Amino acid sequence: QVQLAESGGGLVQSGGSLRLSCAASGGTFSSYGMGWFRQAPGQEREFVALISWSGGSTYYSDSVKGRFTISRENAKNAVYLQMNSLKPEDTAVYFCAATRFTGWAMKRYEYDYWGQGTQVTVSS
Repeated sequence: QVQLAESGGGLVQSGGSLRLSCAASGGTFSSYGMGWFRQAPGQEREFVALISWSGGSTYYSDSVKGRFTISRENAKNAVYLQMNSLKPEDTAVYFCAATRFTGWAMKRYEYDYWGQGTQVTVSS
């Protein structure tokens, strides 16, 4: 059983930056692919980014490509999401998730464990 806890959310002006962190415990972190999702009010939870177990491969949704960077530190059981050039439409609750799926996991059902989420609000 893996427990995940996000932090680093907050209120930022349009064009600003935030760095989200996700701390993992209770499992072999380095054996999981990790993803970030987000959910805006009244909308479906959507894929944002993923990183392979080794950190050697990453993938982003079109809406954040070039602005967000996902990374991980297996020695610290942590995954990060650096968010630059933030826009009001990035406002959402951001969730980290862990998957044992060995392919490109971009669907909610492909993830085994989820954090509670952290709120990101971008003002215009």
